[in-house]
Amino acid sequence: MSTRQVVSRLAIAAGLALSGFALAGHADAATVEADKAGGRNPHELRICASNVEAPFSAADSSGFEDRIATVVAQAMGRKAVFVRSDKPGIYLVRDQLDKNNCDVVMGMDVGDERVLTSQPYYRTGYVLVTKADRDITTGDWEDQQIKDQTRFAVRFYSPAETMLKRIGRFEDNAAYMYSLVNFKSRRNEWIQVPGDRIVSEVAGGEADVGIAFAPEVARYVKASSTPLRMTVITKDIDRPNDTPIPMHYDQAIGVRKNDPALLTEINEALAKARPQIEQILTQEGIPLLEPNT
Repeated sequence: MSTRQVVSRLAIAAGLALSGFALAGHADAATVEADKAGGRNPHELRICASNVEAPFSAADSSGFEDRIATVVAQAMGRKAVFVRSDKPGIYLVRDQLDKNNCDVVMGMDVGDERVLTSQPYYRTGYVLVTKADRDITTGDWEDQQIKDQTRFAVRFYSPAETMLKRIGRFEDNAAYMYSLVNFKSRRNEWIQVPGDRIVSEVAGGEADVGIAFAPEVARYVKASSTPLRMTVITKDIDRPNDTPIPMHYDQAIGVRKNDPALLTEINEALAKARPQIEQILTQEGIPLLEPNT
């Protein structure tokens, strides 16, 4: 398993789950049930999507990845057809793409070994979320400003857990972390702390710092009535005798490995739709970095 897979939003969660337990055209996007998707229509782009992955994807196609998928399909001269599941996004490759129920998965790390990945359509990273009036400005998770904090709102299975262990805050923070999911056991089911919960915990003063992948929380930081600061983390996590866990990622569209022709078509569409894609990302409030691939 590669370093990228270990920390990917979709790949790490999928591995753990398997082993243990609105822009123009938005209204034109169709939705079908996965078991009715049938064969591919050359005039459609079948998009693997989850109903429960806000802000990435939602049943009403209001997720920012839903909107990006729609403009990519339009740039290809196709109709966006969302093949939806009520399972979390971690299952999309295994249960939808690999079974040919749909053709693309949005928001995958470039180089994810399970699929062919497109050219990146944006790059961003993990962030620290704090109240603006606290004046915590560092992007270094090992800075004393961060070490001195008491409560951290984080998502499970993420680099944030490793950060807390490195700065000696994981054990003291564990009870609070589990309270965010009502003390459900993550051994028996896929459990995750929603991005809006991370932000509301910080805004309400329950958490001193939120740590998350920027797209998970950007929408909620931007909409918060309490002024918040979202700072991109600048320092990777070093690992003895291994490559560091990176904090910045290129995001791409994934297709099946036996579908290079579709990948070529998608890359062409991404170049054509870039202004619209950047507009969606800017509206979402996601901090954008220069692509690394």
